[in-house]
Amino acid sequence: MARTSRGWNTKGTWLAGAALAVVVALTGYAVLSGGDDDKGKPTAKDTPTATSTARQPSVSPSATATYSEPDDWTEPDRWTALPRGQRTDSGGSSVGFPQTTEGAVSMMVAANSTAIQGSTSNVDEQLRIFHSYIDKPEQTDQYADQIKQNATASDASLAQQMHVQPGQPLPSGAYLRSAVVGYQVISRSGTEVSAWLLSRVVQKDGEMTKEATSYSRTLAGAQWMDGDWRLTGAATNRAQQAVQGKAQPTIAAPGDPGFNAAGWTAIRQAS
Repeated sequence: MARTSRGWNTKGTWLAGAALAVVVALTGYAVLSGGDDDKGKPTAKDTPTATSTARQPSVSPSATATYSEPDDWTEPDRWTALPRGQRTDSGGSSVGFPQTTEGAVSMMVAANSTAIQGSTSNVDEQLRIFHSYIDKPEQTDQYADQIKQNATASDASLAQQMHVQPGQPLPSGAYLRSAVVGYQVISRSGTEVSAWLLSRVVQKDGEMTKEATSYSRTLAGAQWMDGDWRLTGAATNRAQQAVQGKAQPTIAAPGDPGFNAAGWTAIRQAS
């Protein structure tokens, strides 16, 4: 059984959740997360990254159980090979997903796969996701400016944690990466899909430091717009309403018996 303790979300988990931080700017939905290395890490005292630009604040950040991976491995009951995007856009993001439930989830996965390392900053990642995956009418200059401002503050915090000056590349061997490892569909139709996403966040402060791992659980909603799936505030708000008052899936890594018990589907990358 996984061991848990109460704690606030780590700053690393907040920073890595770039796509959903952008959606928060549009919907007010808060990212819920937990990690196995919270002790000694800085905590999020204020709403991070793009969250302060929320139009319709309705859910506040809340404490969730931190998570420790068990030693024994249990094969996930459910696996899916998600389709790849058909092309790469000018920002380097994978786009052009098929109009299927799996295509929508694959877009969500792509929108939540981030890597802050070297000279690539949280500003870079958030603005890339904003322009690649958010519905075009919601890509206003106002939101872009707010996202950039908040991401800049997040980068400064990460730089302080990794002992470099703000604006400088992260130290050699240092990174903050996030990848979706599981999902659970909430609702689906030919033009709208919502899902819980389970992400693994790994942070390393330098070549000689130990890698820290945490997990986050986020809610996303996507609509089929102009030939591709897009994250939208309207779809995410409807997803939020759909899960209101219901139990949220337990945070558990693939290989943990709790992963199967919570109803997560593990992800295999399609060839």
